[in-house]
Amino acid sequence: MKYLAMIQARCGSTRLPNKVLKDLYGKPALQRMIERVQKSGRIDEVMVVTSIKRDNLPILKLCSSIGIRVGVGSEDDVLDRFYQTAKLLRPEYVIRLTADCPCFDAELLDMAIEQMGPDTDYCAMMSETFADGLDLEIISFSALEKAWKEAEHSYEREHVTQYIIHRPEVFKQQDFVSPIGDFGHHRWTVDETEDFEVVSRIYEYFLKEKKKDDFGYKEILWYLEGHPEVMELNKKYQRNEGLQKSINEDVLVTPN
Repeated sequence: MKYLAMIQARCGSTRLPNKVLKDLYGKPALQRMIERVQKSGRIDEVMVVTSIKRDNLPILKLCSSIGIRVGVGSEDDVLDRFYQTAKLLRPEYVIRLTADCPCFDAELLDMAIEQMGPDTDYCAMMSETFADGLDLEIISFSALEKAWKEAEHSYEREHVTQYIIHRPEVFKQQDFVSPIGDFGHHRWTVDETEDFEVVSRIYEYFLKEKKKDDFGYKEILWYLEGHPEVMELNKKYQRNEGLQKSINEDVLVTPN
């Protein structure tokens, strides 16, 4: 297996509980995300990774009903969760995605894979020129394994790729930059109630009015440019608030 897409999902979000299972125009948001990732022409499999908490049983039930494999692991050590799951299949590359991005565009994933150099350890939207909510990270299995063995800060265990990102002298990194200019000020992720309202408006427009379920990021941009009042709904929220909180609360842990 060369490319394994792993969608990180859980039900225990504090800001918007059960956000990954909220109904998004007739289907759970997580299922919408899975279906959009499956449109990729380059990946070998899409699977979900969640934690051992009982709260996440609805995720397992949903994935079982639509034929998606699930990896289950540590609640807090997400890096271990990813590594232990990926180790069973040993892909050349792990693609880390998160379930709170139901506007994900598989065209961008294929584009990033095509642009990635043969010796790249980590390819991601590091310069943040894409909307928050289109995020993707491509990690070589060897880099993931090294991070799993050596990461000793709690925020590096909770946020899978932080150990890699902060060591460019060790891991060859590649920035994936928007081909149509910077639109990083857009917010299409789902962390807050207002975020879900924005994404719901997007889905309603394309599925109800346009009868189109394979809309891409350029079409979303076009829609929002014509409906600036939708963009205003979640404009007050900052990008990567959860990561900054973890960094502020960082403690040393024993590496594997």
